[in-house]
Amino acid sequence: MTGHWKLILDSEFNHGKLDTAIWRPGWFGSGVTGPINRHESACYSPANVGFTDDGSLHLTVSRVRSRCSHEERPFTGAVLSTNPHDGRASGGFTYRYGVLEAKIYVPATPQSKIADWPGVITLGQVWPRDGEDDVMENLGGLVCSHFHSPGYAPGGDLGGCDQSFSPGWHIVSSDWEPGSVTWYYDGIEVARATHGITSAPMYIVLVNTVSSKSPEVAMPDAMRVAYVRVWQRASADAR
Repeated sequence: MTGHWKLILDSEFNHGKLDTAIWRPGWFGSGVTGPINRHESACYSPANVGFTDDGSLHLTVSRVRSRCSHEERPFTGAVLSTNPHDGRASGGFTYRYGVLEAKIYVPATPQSKIADWPGVITLGQVWPRDGEDDVMENLGGLVCSHFHSPGYAPGGDLGGCDQSFSPGWHIVSSDWEPGSVTWYYDGIEVARATHGITSAPMYIVLVNTVSSKSPEVAMPDAMRVAYVRVWQRASADAR
């Protein structure tokens, strides 16, 4: 990064405790909630958000049936959000433009594909009007980055997938600027979008779930997160 930048979010998950002033388990509610996407085969439980002695946050998919949104699902997953408008009394985090970076571990299937549906995402308050930046998500064993906005949701050509992304530890990042988003995996640019980019503030979502479209990669395991950081140009807006 060139120019003058400031670190506006530094969530380190090596303390064995969740900073609830910023992060909240669940999707617009407490207890078992979810899902975000209608194609998920899992609800979210706060019990699946936890820490072990490896110094990282674990978002676990378990083969435990759960019920949410008036439907029983064969798995239970986990989600964390920084949305200040999800019903919490205070706290949260949003930003408008900047670089988001996360160090994550993505699990493997026995065939060495990416397991489950882990994701690092940012969202505006109204979808798709206010945008969705899929910094990293597993789509059937292939890791992709996409931006969704009016006219380009769902799908479109805003982003791409990385055939070389393998299970294990990675650093994923998104450089969101006025009119563009550039994605990096382990410091290497993998995709760029230069149209359809929204400007409304977005919050961060960390999720590990299961897709009904990809049962071949569904298995009990955890996405691990070492940290999430956001830098912003000194002249940009933060909230």
